Amino acid sequence: MSAAPALAASTPAAGPRAGLFARRVAGRVAALLAVALAWEGLVLLLGIRPFYLPRLSSVLAAIAASPGAYAAGFLRTLAETLIGFVAGGAFGVAVAVAFLRLRALREMVFPLFVVSQTIPVIAFGALVVLWFGNTLIAKAVIAFYLTFFPVTVNALIGLESVDPRQIALMRSFGASPRQILLRLQLPSALPQTFVALRLAASLSLVGAIVGEWFGDTTGLGVLLLQAMYNENVVAIWAALLVSALLGTGFYSAVALLERRLVFWGAEQ
Repeated sequence: MSAAPALAASTPAAGPRAGLFARRVAGRVAALLAVALAWEGLVLLLGIRPFYLPRLSSVLAAIAASPGAYAAGFLRTLAETLIGFVAGGAFGVAVAVAFLRLRALREMVFPLFVVSQTIPVIAFGALVVLWFGNTLIAKAVIAFYLTFFPVTVNALIGLESVDPRQIALMRSFGASPRQILLRLQLPSALPQTFVALRLAASLSLVGAIVGEWFGDTTGLGVLLLQAMYNENVVAIWAALLVSALLGTGFYSAVALLERRLVFWGAEQ
């Protein structure tokens, strides 16, 4: 008897959500089509030389001519980016918690983190490739390097922004430090942490692509470097387009995860 009313009550709510999602998808597809038409039309209308900006149809034809290479490069760079991003994000949050609990550790280690971020990624990448060789792990380490610092800083800001009165209230009910961390401090730090994670989604991709420039056989960075050496402008734009699609998709996935986890954000 109770299952039918519950199902009937949930159905009207699911309808608007599905309609909103469909409208968002349709809007983004329409925007992509508009950009594609503008790219193709402006190149033809203004007579732009292919050396500066080739037609979109030419770029897509270059990708279609060797789909295996671009698919393999996409998957390889995605794996490097994802490993570095996840490891850097987890490490950044863990270090932020450690800095929150141990101020002496923060004062000793945090300046070293700041100094590490002044090292150009090209120089750091060269060292990492020398240490680990031209492996997937080496590229993931470079992506990790660009990810952990902003996550550490923003997660620490979020952890320190918790109202002390809320902490005192939980302690008055007998909550342990672990319970306070898991049930109050980390959830409260999520909005600030996701600000850094959305930024790191792009930075980790840059790190993976730069790492591939030091020598590899597969990856979007490899395709981009080969096109530059051959002065193949269409292939350069093809690699850039696939990289942009990967970066946009990765950023969108992080933003979607943020909406799912920080569900109270729309209410603020």
